[in-house]
Amino acid sequence: MAAKVTFFPVGNGDMTLFKTDRDKFVLIDIHVRKAADDPDDETPDVIAQLKERLPRDAHDHPYVHAMMLSHPDKDHCSGLETHFHLEPIDEYPKGSGKIIIREMWSSPIVFRRASKEHTLCPDAKAWAAEARRRVKLFRELGYCAEGDRVLIMGEDVDGKTDDLTAILVKVDQNWTRIDGQEDGSFSAELLAPLPAGDDDDEEETLTKNNSSIISLIQVSNGNVADACRFLTGGDAEVAIWERLWDRHSDNAEQRLGYDLLQAPHHCSWHSLSWDSWSGMGNDAKVSDDARSALGQPRDGAKIVASSKPIKDDEADPPCVRAEREYKDILTGVGGEFVCVGDRKDPLEYEVKPGGLELVKKTETARAAIIGVTAPALIGARPVGHG
Repeated sequence: MAAKVTFFPVGNGDMTLFKTDRDKFVLIDIHVRKAADDPDDETPDVIAQLKERLPRDAHDHPYVHAMMLSHPDKDHCSGLETHFHLEPIDEYPKGSGKIIIREMWSSPIVFRRASKEHTLCPDAKAWAAEARRRVKLFRELGYCAEGDRVLIMGEDVDGKTDDLTAILVKVDQNWTRIDGQEDGSFSAELLAPLPAGDDDDEEETLTKNNSSIISLIQVSNGNVADACRFLTGGDAEVAIWERLWDRHSDNAEQRLGYDLLQAPHHCSWHSLSWDSWSGMGNDAKVSDDARSALGQPRDGAKIVASSKPIKDDEADPPCVRAEREYKDILTGVGGEFVCVGDRKDPLEYEVKPGGLELVKKTETARAAIIGVTAPALIGARPVGHG
């Protein structure tokens, strides 16, 4: 089945699913508003929409092969405890319908930085606890068992991840495995969270600019290895993008070039500028370096704002001035800017050999994943991480 990227309608929040050409499903962030769980409310039931697309194991449990939490803000992890199973597989609550996360992609340094700025919400704390449980299990056993896998995105401080090299992805490194196995149609490069070294001022800057996992994900279609290059970066703000441009400007097309960009921080002006949009309006200046880092579209590229509808006002995010900049970035490449906005159905693209094609009618899960069934996880033999 062809690779797909799906953006769910979650307002100012992120919830993105991509499926590889080899039928591996990876979820990036989750934002389930309380109204979305109310059957009498018109807010889209994004969990039902997600489950429609997911495979099920031999016990009929829905699962994702991997889930990445870009950072622990509430609008990127709300609904996690309610809808996902966060304990050992053999403790799965019968009849709960919760989604199993076979492999977590998590960053301890992002959590550490976020906790300096604000108190983590219960869902964020639940994610962190489950990631710690899986890391502890890896340290005890020396491998990641089925349903307990974890990848660490970026090194932690003070050598805390030095003994985790088998499950650690360092900045500027590439990884090609999903759920402990080579996919063959997927690769990704970790661009951030950036290390600060011994510079306290640099660490403070990275912390205050919404340190997030930033990755350039490449999925293939048939014989086209880079049919889609998807750049996603959570809520990373201007200082992060400036530093990425400083690191990669000499090879920007390869390191930052994209077919699909998820506009960071829900199309916020603060990913493009140090100035306040509400305070300065059109006098606010764009950071040339941040714009350059985010301005590497390939022919026909799409930029997607996972946000509320964008209005011509002082709101931020989403910000109308940021929308204008992104549209300008796409000038000359035949690209398109799209806001998920007040859609009821997910925004879904299929990865074709010649580029991205909008899926105009939502497909149901059973049509999309015929023949995709996982072996039972309960009682399965442990498999090493490799």
